[in-house]
Amino acid sequence: MTRLHNFNAGPAALPLEALERAQRELVEIDGTGMSILEHSHRQPTYGKIHEEAIALLREYLSVPDTHDVLFMQGGARMQFAFVPLNLLHEGRSADYVVTGSWAKYALDEAKLVAARYGAEARLAASTDEGDKVFRRVPDASELSLDPSADYVHLTSNNTLVGTQWQRYPDTGRVPLVADMTSDLGSKAIDWGRVAVAYAGAQKNVGPAGVTVVIARKDLVQGGREDIPKIFRYKAYAADNSLLNTPPVFAIYMLRNTMRALLDWGGLPVIAKECEEKAAMLYEVLDQQPDFFRPHAETASRSRMNVVFRLPSEELEKAFLAEAKAAGLVGLKGHRSVGGVRASIYTAVRKPAVEALVAFMRAFAAKHG
Repeated sequence: MTRLHNFNAGPAALPLEALERAQRELVEIDGTGMSILEHSHRQPTYGKIHEEAIALLREYLSVPDTHDVLFMQGGARMQFAFVPLNLLHEGRSADYVVTGSWAKYALDEAKLVAARYGAEARLAASTDEGDKVFRRVPDASELSLDPSADYVHLTSNNTLVGTQWQRYPDTGRVPLVADMTSDLGSKAIDWGRVAVAYAGAQKNVGPAGVTVVIARKDLVQGGREDIPKIFRYKAYAADNSLLNTPPVFAIYMLRNTMRALLDWGGLPVIAKECEEKAAMLYEVLDQQPDFFRPHAETASRSRMNVVFRLPSEELEKAFLAEAKAAGLVGLKGHRSVGGVRASIYTAVRKPAVEALVAFMRAFAAKHG
């Protein structure tokens, strides 16, 4: 089989080693006579995988003992409600920085929760240029942060529009909560500044189906208790993410993915490669700005999602069709932006990006 170069935005590329391990172990794992898909989550076979997945994720991301690692379901979208349900207290407020559609959804959910529990979800800044067009993240001077807020929420990388925080804002003593769905695992995190990070695994650290939540233990323990138990971070932490049946196979694949990324050299190597891959693509865009037209402002460019337009929609259709024929798939831009989007997550290795760069140069020479 010839594997394609996969630039899908999510579910996205997984390490070949992780997939091959799953292929070997799918019908029977560890000589048990059963597939991992058939094992009880309460039995030792799965328990070992569960603990290893947590340990490898901690190792890869250098998560300190001050933070819990939780495996949940529902994707980042469920966390839009979980965060305020747990961390936003009666009579208090939380600040939200809106830099794209997903950040706006997070604020909308927080407003609903806040209205129910006598609190407030504030818009601290927005870079919407009108009609939901986002091209950058805000400067520190644009942020209106409340020093007494329960937390500040931001989206670290904006998948649809290709923007990313290069440096998180200084929130002082106010806990910083970040939706890291599309860049968790691609760069080092200062856990002294990040109180809560959550991410659907399906872009950088595993498959769809499991959501990673890394949260400071004091916030977990101090979360609201006037909500159903199934919605409490504290309950998940107390049961080691086994409060209900976890997404067993997704966690198994996350374990495989973490093992592969560590074998490739770990986060320092992966982060460097992510920077290099993005630089290769942006170099092509900058060299031919009349043909390849980047969506994001330069200072806010994402290292995960490179979004650009071509001079016409006809050329964009031709680009996507010819790219697919060349084995480069998943490049169609989101419907809200259009154009082309190359998602270059952790499992998209440099040879794939080199192939895309060569195709882009040849396409521009042919059609420019």
